[in-house]
Amino acid sequence: MKALQILYIISMIVWFLSEFLYKNMLKSGKDDKKGKDKSTLNILWLAIPFSIAAAVTISNLSTLPITHKSWIMYLGETFILMGIIFRFIIIRSLGKYFTVDVTIKEDHKIKKEGFYKYLRHPSYAFSLLTSLGLGLYLNNWLSLIFAFVPPFLAFAYRIKIEEQALVEQFGKEYIQYRKTTKKLIPFIY
Repeated sequence: MKALQILYIISMIVWFLSEFLYKNMLKSGKDDKKGKDKSTLNILWLAIPFSIAAAVTISNLSTLPITHKSWIMYLGETFILMGIIFRFIIIRSLGKYFTVDVTIKEDHKIKKEGFYKYLRHPSYAFSLLTSLGLGLYLNNWLSLIFAFVPPFLAFAYRIKIEEQALVEQFGKEYIQYRKTTKKLIPFIY
C-alpha cells in the first residue's frame, strides 16, 4: 500500500508538471487563426485545479467510501497513469497541430488515424480518465463527483467551441468526420 501511495504522489506531480508545461509550451503561434478559444483554456485551468483540490479535501473530511476494498485505489491509480501516458502520446501524435488554446493552424488538417479514428477528442478523453482515476483512488463518492464533473463540464464547453471552429474551417469534411466518430468514449459518446 505504501508503494501505491508513493506512485500516486509521483503521478500527481507528473500530471501537474505535464499540464503546466503543455500550457506554457504549446500555445498558438503568431501566424495561427486565433480568437476562437472563447476563454475555454482559462475555464479548464480553473475547473481542473479546483476539482483536484476539492476532491482531495473532501476525501480527508468525508467518509462516503465507494467500497471498503483496496482494489479501487489500484484501479484509480491505473486510470491516472493511463490518462497521463495516453494524453502525452496523443499530444505528440498531433505534433504542431496541438495547441492548448482553440486555434486553427495555417496548414491545418483533420487527423483521422490512430485514436482519432474512433474519437474526435482523445486528448480530452484521457485527461478525463485521469480525473476519474483520481476520484476512484480517493475512494469517496463526493470526491469522485468533484474530481470528474467540473472538468467534464469544462471540456464539454471546450468541445462545443472547438467543433464550431473546425466546422467553420473544414465544413462538410468535419461534419462527415463527426458522423463517423464519438466525442469522448468510443462507440458510446
